[in-house]
This record gives sequence, C-alpha cells and structure tokens, in this order.
Amino acid sequence: MSEAPLAAIRSLPSWLLGRAAARGRALVAEALAAEGLKLWHHVVLSAVRDLGPVAQADLGRSVQLDPKDLVGVLNDLQSAGLVVREPDPKDKRKNAVSLTGDGARLLKRCERAARTANDELLAPFSAVERDQFMGLLIRISGTES
Repeated sequence: MSEAPLAAIRSLPSWLLGRAAARGRALVAEALAAEGLKLWHHVVLSAVRDLGPVAQADLGRSVQLDPKDLVGVLNDLQSAGLVVREPDPKDKRKNAVSLTGDGARLLKRCERAARTANDELLAPFSAVERDQFMGLLIRISGTES
C-alpha cells in the first residue's frame, strides 16, 4: 500500500501550523463578517483603540500594514463612522486617528465574536491544554517579551 499523498509535507509542524492558522483566520473572518467587518479592519480598530489618538504612519508601522493599504482601511472605517482622522496635535502636518463611540461599540462586539471563533478553534483542547498550547505558540512565534 502506498503512503498517503503529501505525507512528508503533512508531517511538518510548519505545514500543520499553517493549516491551523488558516482555519482560525477563516473562523474569525466569518465571525467578523457577521458584524460587517473584515480582518484588517478589526486589526486597525483594535490598534487605534490601544494607541489612539495615533499618527497614521505610526499606526501603519504598529500593525505592519503598507501605507497605501492602511489608507484604504482607514477610508472604509472613517466612512462607516468608526474612526476619525484629525490633525495630530503634536504635528499638524500629520493625521491622528481616533476611535469613535460607534467604533468602540463595534470593536467590543467583534472582540467577543473573535473570542468565540477562537474557542471553536481550540474546542478539542481541555483548559490546561489550551494554556499549554498558547504558551508554546508564544514561544515559537517570536512574540514572547
């Protein structure tokens, strides 16, 4: 009997992590879509909440999004009344981005939806296994501080 197709690839941790990440992104994207939001919009809203008011350039660097892509996301968010861009009080030549009340309320709903989606992703794990898994992911992701 021959080996299963792609057995060598499917045995690589990097491949398995990629598959798990893709499944997680899909679950979160679906949950956010139910709230009318896309993944990058959620990331940017969350960063604005944590950093705001924040210079647009600093925001782009913090989320590692290309400036032209960030402008598109911010245009969408501003058109929806979720953020405002105003002259930066520290440097009037720059825009500072802040969350609106509607943006804060939507972000709360989206954070709940994203947590629920992640709970679904990790449902096969016990609480102890989830903690262990998160610790291991942090160690290999390079995000450990």
